[in-house]
Amino acid sequence: MNKIVQYAIVGITLTCMTGCYGELEPVSYAEINPSIFPKTEEDLKSLVMSCYYPLRGSWWDGINSTSEKGQMFVNDCCTEIICGKFGPQQLCSDMSYNETNTDITWFYYKREEPYGYHNKISRCTLIMDQIENSSLRDDQKTRYIAEVRCARAFMSYILFDMYGPLVIAPAEVLKNPLNETPLPRLSNEEMVEFIETDLLYAAEHLPMPKVAEYGRFSAGFAKMLLIRLYLHETVHDKAYYNQVETLARDLMTSDYGYSLVSSYPSLFEAKGQTENNPEYIFVIPCTYSGYSQNQWHMMVMPPDIDGPVKGWQSIQSTWWFYDTFDPADTRKTYLLDRYTDQSGRLVNRSNPGSTMDLGPIPQKYEMDAGVSANNNYSNLDIVMYRYADVLLSLAEAVVMKPGGSVNQEAVNLMNTVRKRANLDDKILADFPTQDAFIDQLLTERSHEFWCENGQYRADLIRFDKLYDRVMTLNAGVAPYASKNKYLYPLPLTVIVDGKGWVIQNKGYGN
Repeated sequence: MNKIVQYAIVGITLTCMTGCYGELEPVSYAEINPSIFPKTEEDLKSLVMSCYYPLRGSWWDGINSTSEKGQMFVNDCCTEIICGKFGPQQLCSDMSYNETNTDITWFYYKREEPYGYHNKISRCTLIMDQIENSSLRDDQKTRYIAEVRCARAFMSYILFDMYGPLVIAPAEVLKNPLNETPLPRLSNEEMVEFIETDLLYAAEHLPMPKVAEYGRFSAGFAKMLLIRLYLHETVHDKAYYNQVETLARDLMTSDYGYSLVSSYPSLFEAKGQTENNPEYIFVIPCTYSGYSQNQWHMMVMPPDIDGPVKGWQSIQSTWWFYDTFDPADTRKTYLLDRYTDQSGRLVNRSNPGSTMDLGPIPQKYEMDAGVSANNNYSNLDIVMYRYADVLLSLAEAVVMKPGGSVNQEAVNLMNTVRKRANLDDKILADFPTQDAFIDQLLTERSHEFWCENGQYRADLIRFDKLYDRVMTLNAGVAPYASKNKYLYPLPLTVIVDGKGWVIQNKGYGN
């Protein structure tokens, strides 16, 4: 699979375009003649695999990089989970980002390589068109198109969650790059329909998790993304909770084969990262020499630690976050509150120096001693979505759907996740109101999914708690923070090139 992806990316450079499609970079024919490629099924497989490429972990051009160039990093930095003293981590920690901060805006688009990720949606659209117009059998077309549509929806959802509705060009526009065709952003309703349509198709035609190849999309993953999309939209319409409930109950059936593993830490350890792990809904396979790279150890480990990996420590967690954990909670196993430096000094909360002054070390994954000898990359896979998310999503839907209430089923679902973490059960009387239940649910989400998929920021936004959390973490001093900044700003280049068609998000200048 790695070889196929690398072949496709090296051999094919598809159209890149600006936010308004007024300025286009034409297809590069330097290595592959489009009149003869793609022709065979192997050619088309290469194109399909290329759609995974921008979704991998890579500092240079992988949106799920475990570094400051990855979406999880910046999104979790907006919350109590992680923070930093410089760069995008600092900008996100106090919401001081604006339209001039390219560390934040580049995920959407930039003019120089690697161009950001908005254009990767267009690449998927073009590949779908090529598959549709190929000589493959209809069943083959359906299978490959389902995979591409899932990739397109995944990228679209990530960017939609970060920036709001996108500019989406149809294939007819993309195939005529010399014709200037300015386009506006979709409306929110159109954006949701665009992602939803892709995911519904993918859920129907992708293989079930039991037979899907490890690291590739499945029907279960498509439905998990639908759950996240519908949760995202409950801000506008609580009826979406009904669809969340239906999907979650479906994913809990034996057809999908999902279940919680007994040990939470094992999910982030080599011994637990197996192809038959029943909790994984989607992971990004990584190897020391693979095309997908896990750099997390270098991001978090202190440079002076007496250990096998001396990192750059670009971030810390927060003590506020650490204090929300029960002492017995196994989910903080790799949230380290102390270490010994090379001089033998104990570094901890009482003696933090400059490496634990903000909070503990969010190691997340077990220590991989091979990192230092392998270009600073880990052999551990990047965990993105897990079955625990299905259980907590259903608990939320049961409580928050129209006519819903805090009931025993919702509490039991939460307790299933808590019990695996070695915690006592909550009881129904603990939650006299929906707000009380949601407060606990958000705590469980932060404890369960810290430094995984970056969706906890969206969870806080869904309940209008992100701004208040930022102010709390900054002791009430965050002068640039605002609820208008729940969406990140679009790049200035997109606004300029939009020629009036592309409007900046509220709260920012043009």
